[in-house]
Amino acid sequence: MPDLSAFAVTRKWPARHPERLQLYSLPTPNGVKVSIALEETGLPYEVHRVAFDTNDQLSPEFLSLNPNNKIPAILDPNGPNGAPLALFESGAILVYLAAKTGQLMPQDEAARYETLQWLMFQMGGIGPMFGQLGFFHKFAGKDYEDKRPRDRYVAESRRLLQVLDGRLAGRDWLMGKDYTIADIAVFPWVRNLAGFYGAGEITGFDDFREVRRVLDAFAARPAVQRGLAIPPAP
Repeated sequence: MPDLSAFAVTRKWPARHPERLQLYSLPTPNGVKVSIALEETGLPYEVHRVAFDTNDQLSPEFLSLNPNNKIPAILDPNGPNGAPLALFESGAILVYLAAKTGQLMPQDEAARYETLQWLMFQMGGIGPMFGQLGFFHKFAGKDYEDKRPRDRYVAESRRLLQVLDGRLAGRDWLMGKDYTIADIAVFPWVRNLAGFYGAGEITGFDDFREVRRVLDAFAARPAVQRGLAIPPAP
């Protein structure tokens, strides 16, 4: 049985199944990327809820796992060479899970790099831009009299949707027939933009038929439906 006692995070969130990968998360767009990937691959894991309302993400135990105080993070007792591995940043975790399981990543070397390209497109563009639009459209920023910041993120979000729409034309997924970690990274954010953020109308989301088509296919996957609800509400 693996011994995870050297990891301070297990003092706040004890591992009932220390032989399984430990996931520390919430069902946010970044959080569900990892839970969806875990559900898709079938890798055994144990989930721990990091509650923002009680500032769990700022606790010394969580900061020992992720000094950047963001979810998700993982602790894999069976990491490379059989040693435990702690990892944060959702994109890095997706790459790790794909490599560990041999799933969700093309075998062809050129296609692997192309998949990573679209993963980075989400990490550097879609996530930050859609998130800022959410702030200025739904949360505290909506009360700002100056609408130029909101309009900037509306325009950039629409531009990113145009890029996605062009890429998806004639393709089942971002990489064609192959469903990959790039799709798992992108579509929780697309779903959030039109759903939770309520920014569908302001971005003209219905104009992007290819994005809508693939979002529907993504949402219909059983593993996605399970992953979107992990960790469950208390």
